[in-house]
Amino acid sequence: MAHYDGPDAKEFDRGDATSPFDLFVAWGIDGAIAATEDGKLVDLRAKLTRGGAILPVFPDTPEGLEILRHSASHIMAQAILRLYPGAKFGVGPTIKDGFYYDVLFPSPISEEDLQAIESEMKRISDEDLGVERVEATSADALERFKDDRFKTELITDIGAEQISLYGQGEFWDLCRGPHVPSTGCVKHFRLLSLAGAYWRGDERNVMLTRVYGTAFADGQSLDDYIKRVEEAKKRDHRKLGRELDLYSFQPEGPGFPFFHPKGMTLMNTLVDFWRHEHRKRGYSEIRTPLILDGDLWIRSGHMDYYSENMYFTEIDERPFVIKPMNCPGGILVYKTAIRSYREMPMRVAELGTVHRHERSGVLHGLMRVRCFTQDDAHVYCAEDQIGDEVKAIMDLDKYVYGMFGFKFRVELSTKPESSMGDPALWELAENRLQNALEETGTPYRVNPGDGAFYGPKIDYHLEDSIGRTWQCGTIQLDFQLPEKFGLTYIGSDGGEHRPVMLHRTVLGSLERFIGILVEHYAGAFPYWLSPVQVRIIQVKQEFAPYAAEVENGLNEMGVRTERDSRDEKLGKKIRDAQMDKIPYMLVIGARESNDRTVSVRSRQEGDTGSKTMDEFRSILAAEFSPF
Repeated sequence: MAHYDGPDAKEFDRGDATSPFDLFVAWGIDGAIAATEDGKLVDLRAKLTRGGAILPVFPDTPEGLEILRHSASHIMAQAILRLYPGAKFGVGPTIKDGFYYDVLFPSPISEEDLQAIESEMKRISDEDLGVERVEATSADALERFKDDRFKTELITDIGAEQISLYGQGEFWDLCRGPHVPSTGCVKHFRLLSLAGAYWRGDERNVMLTRVYGTAFADGQSLDDYIKRVEEAKKRDHRKLGRELDLYSFQPEGPGFPFFHPKGMTLMNTLVDFWRHEHRKRGYSEIRTPLILDGDLWIRSGHMDYYSENMYFTEIDERPFVIKPMNCPGGILVYKTAIRSYREMPMRVAELGTVHRHERSGVLHGLMRVRCFTQDDAHVYCAEDQIGDEVKAIMDLDKYVYGMFGFKFRVELSTKPESSMGDPALWELAENRLQNALEETGTPYRVNPGDGAFYGPKIDYHLEDSIGRTWQCGTIQLDFQLPEKFGLTYIGSDGGEHRPVMLHRTVLGSLERFIGILVEHYAGAFPYWLSPVQVRIIQVKQEFAPYAAEVENGLNEMGVRTERDSRDEKLGKKIRDAQMDKIPYMLVIGARESNDRTVSVRSRQEGDTGSKTMDEFRSILAAEFSPF
């Protein structure tokens, strides 16, 4: 007996049914694009091999969407081959919210060409071509794809005797599947953009064109997504950073951001907030060197597990490392003195600049850089203090993210395949983090195998104002490095004990967090965070003395103020201030100069009328500040 475990559970004698499709027809289930057989995803017309639960997979479920998008990538590849005979194909996986295919085109294409490819995809969908799966020998697969060097390389590397292929009409591809039963199932899609991508991510290989797209189960979901994409383009931190004169990216420093005065004001305000909260919570701040002896990184395990991301140099004919992480330097500070249980927990923070090698193809504005400032902290504590310290960090995370209006979700990331240390200590560490989550009633999900090489972690994924998520904060529980470096403290019994080490960031990378904030607020930062809080708009030069007096008075209050004294029309000055997203504009003309008032325009409320300076100072005093 095969049975359907859906809302209306049924049992059906399999009889002559050989596929999920046959069973669903018999059960009156319509609209499925695939199935699960005993929990394994299979094609709708796959031959049934097991008894047990047979479940339909619908296109609007997470599993269904992934299948739909994977099939859309095949349809896109088929359309490209029709329009560009001779194109060669790398890989075409699904990704979050869509899919891509890496293609070697016979000649370069631009984003203007995407519409033609999309139109051909619609024709293929309308043709409603059946999608067929075949099992081929490795030799047969190599023969079929002998003119595509990328596919033949993949087949050779797989090294399997049998390889699954999928075909629709004249197009065949190497694929595990499953796929939709016919191209007509994929109706709601859009091609989005192009990018360069080295074959297999190796910059020594040929550069391919990565074509991005998305697909949904219905037109409304697609339309909603496209609106979010367009909104994201308007909020692109690279574009806004340039327009607001916050930072720039130069060809002389690929992956190394340049912060301008306003960007530094934003960063320093963020750092002031960070320091304020850490002082309140008993943290001390340190600073460790940028370059440290290579032996340190061998001892820490980074050389074994992280060397491909590290930069190296040489001093006095000895190998040195430009630090990719702050932890080993912090450990050396811990070891400068004999520590006592009275110091535990010892909370030490560092705004440390780190350098990590990222391939040029993955660099992306402030979101993926080679040099950044990490808001690190390391907490050294006794084993029985772990729970309270993890909860205290969780409380700090919740407060900070709430300050910026972020919702968040939490993941518990467990032991990765490549890791160091005693498995029993890993299990203990994972249990301690899980207990802290459960004791605080924090919803979480497990992310198996994604822990750091030295310990499991709690990761925070922030949701911004348009629903995108960003991984920022982390809490990592580490029994390994204290062991490797021989860290000890003197306990109340007079004996030596091994501390436990918590690695933790709240913002993660300051540079990346600023990029996230730019997009979250669309550049319109809250008053306390704005690089310029008040712009004085001087109507004519003759009003400069009073405008300067107002400016000086605000500067003395600590208000970040600038004056627009350009010889431009008033309307243009106001529009420019609006484009620069300044929280308050003060217009000073003849009346204001005579009456010793200011005409106030708020970014939120528009023109709020004439105010005395005392009245305006009261308005500013009422603005929220976390300090």
